[in-house]
Amino acid sequence: MHVAVFSQYHTNPDCPATSRHYSLLTQLAETHRVTLITTRTWEPQRLTREFAWVPPGVELRAADITYENRMGVARRGLAFGQYAAYALREGLRIDKPDVIWGISTPLTAAWAAAQVARWRRVPWIFEVQDLWPDFPIAMGAVPNRLAQRLLYGLEGRLYQQAQAVLTLSPGMTEHVQAIGRGPRWPFDTAKVRTSLNGTDLELAARATDAAVAALRQAENLTGRRVILYAGTFGRANAIPLLLAAAQELAVTCPDVVWVFMGHGFYAPELVAAARQHPNIRVVVPQPRHAVFSWFRLAEVSVVSFLGLPVLDTNSPAKLYDSLAVGTPVVLTNPGWTRELVERHGCGWYSPADDAPALVRRLAALLAQPEQLRQAGERGRQLAATQFDRQLIGAELQRALERAAQTGW
Repeated sequence: MHVAVFSQYHTNPDCPATSRHYSLLTQLAETHRVTLITTRTWEPQRLTREFAWVPPGVELRAADITYENRMGVARRGLAFGQYAAYALREGLRIDKPDVIWGISTPLTAAWAAAQVARWRRVPWIFEVQDLWPDFPIAMGAVPNRLAQRLLYGLEGRLYQQAQAVLTLSPGMTEHVQAIGRGPRWPFDTAKVRTSLNGTDLELAARATDAAVAALRQAENLTGRRVILYAGTFGRANAIPLLLAAAQELAVTCPDVVWVFMGHGFYAPELVAAARQHPNIRVVVPQPRHAVFSWFRLAEVSVVSFLGLPVLDTNSPAKLYDSLAVGTPVVLTNPGWTRELVERHGCGWYSPADDAPALVRRLAALLAQPEQLRQAGERGRQLAATQFDRQLIGAELQRALERAAQTGW
């Protein structure tokens, strides 16, 4: 069958970003024809050239549309609109697909997928990566009440129109199903399924003892214990909390180094703190295939977000990547991820607004290396059985095939 994929942001493992869809597209293209309609936003940000930009067998349609995290609301909105217009045009030009896979964020990408599906009379599947518009509204990016109502209306209609809805976490699934059970945008909630973000176990396997030892020596971390934050330095990521905790922990645990790996809004503050405090280090973003050695190097990793209810539904790649190499996690979200790691004994919770509590939690864990080791091993086992993107990709393919067979 022919699958058309609408995704504004395409990455591959050479990029400093999760490459979920690269893994899933690779599997899908082995048995089906795939056309990817996307942008070249991430292509200039490739750090290595180990992987083809798109998997073999994937036909690429890509627009040159500028997008950066530091853009303002208006400029971001323009980029979203530009992609939606491009995707709409290309979706009507390509050979008729049997099914469409529309990936949000942003919501406008899913809207384009829905329009092409309607005009070409084919079924489509809606993948929800973040809860829009709840997330931008909670972050203050959409203050206008009329705009909020319009976006909520768009969200509800897209859920109604999709043949199936796939979300990246149980928390997102519950949110979407609650909308379907409501009076305004009712739909069959049985069509909503969870498809976890997951991780690439074949890339995680590169974090061998030799690779980690070489990294430790190259980074002058011999004899130091590492706490790792890897990901976006964004407004939603509670970076000030981590900075405060890092400075306080240095007093009681002077052999600990906090490594911040990534980029984003708080990068200047992190760089300034690293100049003043020898226990804070900022590492430039790494390609996807290299991050696993950093995670395995760490004693524990921190997955932090602000204490906003909408962020409790997140499905952060760094959670899965850390557990995949046997490094336990400390979370600042009281949502489904907390329940997951506590149930499986591979992580702990600390509130997002309490730096002293985070310091106490980390200090206690660092004093019990055997507890960390056992938690890490439980996390590794969990990742192998539930987070493997090979398994997730097979489930996605079955969902697309079912949608295509059901028809318009």
